[in-house]
Amino acid sequence: MPASGVSAAAIAARLSDIGLPARVEEHDRYASVQAEVPASVSADLWREVLEVVAEADRFGLLATSLNDRTLWAVVHKAVPATGDVGGPSHQR
Repeated sequence: MPASGVSAAAIAARLSDIGLPARVEEHDRYASVQAEVPASVSADLWREVLEVVAEADRFGLLATSLNDRTLWAVVHKAVPATGDVGGPSHQR
């Protein structure tokens, strides 16, 4: 598993430990974590959640008019340090 997947899995495990069961999805350039957030969350739990998702490269909260809330976090995969990273037009 790439390092991004390991980091995403660790974030998901910590979220699950504090009561927000989370799932991880691998994508081409990043791994994502998503967890459903209940309508009523204490300020202490929000502080814990923010501490956990701060480990990610990006995070946010998607809220709908139906009162559904999904917490998401993204961990980017590392870009190779050498080689044909950008294709022929990006070579030096």
